[in-house]
Amino acid sequence: MEGLRLGFKHVCSIFGMGNYKNKFHMRTLNSSLTEMLFMAGQAERKFVAVDPAKCTGCSLCEYVCVLEKNEPLWNPLRSRIRVIRLTPAFNLALTCRFCENASCVRACSRNALIQSEEGFILVDEAKCDRCGWCIQACPYGGISLHPDKPSVLVCDLCKNNPEGPQCIQFCPEEALELVREDDAVTKKWVLAMEKIPSNIEKLTNLVKRREWSALFEEAEDRAKRLSEKLEAINKKWGYRLKQG
Repeated sequence: MEGLRLGFKHVCSIFGMGNYKNKFHMRTLNSSLTEMLFMAGQAERKFVAVDPAKCTGCSLCEYVCVLEKNEPLWNPLRSRIRVIRLTPAFNLALTCRFCENASCVRACSRNALIQSEEGFILVDEAKCDRCGWCIQACPYGGISLHPDKPSVLVCDLCKNNPEGPQCIQFCPEEALELVREDDAVTKKWVLAMEKIPSNIEKLTNLVKRREWSALFEEAEDRAKRLSEKLEAINKKWGYRLKQG
């Protein structure tokens, strides 16, 4: 907390924001009130999490997010969920976890981020200057810069869609789900990481023995599931895809 206070002091001196202590205390109070709302049960924390053991890194979740949010171009850089490919056998999808007393909100020097009673991180684009402090403060990689606007991108669980998060609905491997606990996600990640050596060894042995049929069979199964989701996407957003 002391480091954060000093950071605010430095930023306030740069932008001439005057008495930083009052602003800091007010922001701390607002964050505390939000935390109380969480604890009182007025907002039930849920977030989208990935099972790396299932994720293939296909990026369909990114494209679905862009379509759902009606972004002007079909570009994964406009997605609120980001796919990270670490090894051939380990992939992740990162998005906002709606932390209690969110560090991104506390780190914003321009009051551009506000946490709603439901826990969503709301962005005031008129105040955001893309400084990136919120990105540095987020421990989960859940915030990213918008490629075209002076703003940042944060997941809101498709709150205006009664069907819920579309990335979950359209994931061909069912690797995404709504969860409530960070520990459950961490356990899945650790288990998947522990299996990386054996998975790579298995793949290597199949290639060495030229057992292509096993590889082709798995690839065909994945391609079939992906094709089914692509057809569903075209049915729902086909008019957008034609627009480019």
